Amino acid sequence: MADGGDDDSLDKINEGDHVVLKRGDIYKAVQIQSRKKVVFEKKWFFLDNAVGQLYSTTFDIVSGGELQPVKDVQSAACDVKEAGTDNRNIVDDGKSQKLTREDIETLKEQGLKGQEIIQQLIDNSSSFKNKTEYAQDKYIKKKKKKYENTVTILRPTSRILALMYHGREPGKICHLRFDTLALMLNLANIHAGSKVLVFETCAGLVLGSIMERMGGFGSVIQMYPGAGPVRAGVENFGFPTHFHDTLHEFPICHVNALLAGTLDTRSKEPGTGEEAPPADVDGEEQPKTEQRDTPKNTETNAGGDQPTDEERERSREAKALIKRAKQEEKRKRLAAAAALLEGRNADGLVIASLFHPCPVLLCLLKFLSPSRPFAVYSQYKEPLVECFTKLKEAGGTVNLRLTDTWLRHYQVLPNRTHPKLLMSGGSGYLLSGITVETERSGQTDSEEPAAKKQKVTES
Repeated sequence: MADGGDDDSLDKINEGDHVVLKRGDIYKAVQIQSRKKVVFEKKWFFLDNAVGQLYSTTFDIVSGGELQPVKDVQSAACDVKEAGTDNRNIVDDGKSQKLTREDIETLKEQGLKGQEIIQQLIDNSSSFKNKTEYAQDKYIKKKKKKYENTVTILRPTSRILALMYHGREPGKICHLRFDTLALMLNLANIHAGSKVLVFETCAGLVLGSIMERMGGFGSVIQMYPGAGPVRAGVENFGFPTHFHDTLHEFPICHVNALLAGTLDTRSKEPGTGEEAPPADVDGEEQPKTEQRDTPKNTETNAGGDQPTDEERERSREAKALIKRAKQEEKRKRLAAAAALLEGRNADGLVIASLFHPCPVLLCLLKFLSPSRPFAVYSQYKEPLVECFTKLKEAGGTVNLRLTDTWLRHYQVLPNRTHPKLLMSGGSGYLLSGITVETERSGQTDSEEPAAKKQKVTES
């Protein structure tokens, strides 16, 4: 994405943009950098000539790895005039093609483009004219995939990146398909100006899709496990700077402390006991420094091979300052995220993780306002069934639904429209619902006291 400028510049490829390369059904995310060699599907090229061109432009890969825009894709179709009625009399004996491998390599060396080589293959095939129209189209598509040196540059979107991850590394995104991702964002009611909680281990794809739909307005709080958040997928979107200003992070291990009110996010003043780690580092290093003051080390220092004690001291102080600055920056981010969570007025919750979602869901639901949606994705049904049961027992949620998505691609062509034979089997399961405000303990007794039992007099 571009950071600003004219409308025309937003549609054009600029230096430093994050883009997606496409060849057939294969995608790859890269960044436009000057004279950077890109290897994609056994082809190498430079992206310098793509700068200034419009997105979705198809380029020819010419000699030297340079890109040349294809002027008219429709006019590049192969010339086919005759077609047979059936393929019964065609024998696949490998002798119908007159061009040999050496001839094709010679054509490549002469500088012929992919379309021209394919036309040569058609002209030198003795069985091509006898094939049916459908068989000819299939033959041309197969040869285009092999000999055409073209690449299309696309603007990164959540759908394109979901197709890229699902086609190349589905395990990284928990086998999340793009239709399930769209349904999850819809069920969680992600929109601009909202405050959304996200817990995901899908390489940042779900987080980036939420930020894309919010358009840089609102707040996104990423709850992450481990030492730090994973945002590789977010970088591929190429968001402007102001998008990242709405992104906050909070470690999932501190959620219980925040709920209990024991989380300390105050700044530690230097010189107090709380500032012990840097002082301890210096204190631990001091005995080692005294041990180095031996005649042997002194002679080595005189020779200039080892740093002096003053240089070591300055190096330790510099490292301590850098460490202190990083800790202070991390504390500020933690405090900012905690301030947003303390109100417990989030507008939505999205969970898509390899971890068991039940304890995470029950914990993070406490930060949602009443009448707010949530959506939980899992590759397997059993964890969501347990979540469904626990939510029913605990109360506080309505409209609970456990669903799975089923998608089938169709080939739509004249007289040959049919479902495609190869398709993904499934894309996990979704649990969705809406939070409601539960009655407080004792509220019913104070407003409507229970009726006392009347004594029955014996007759």
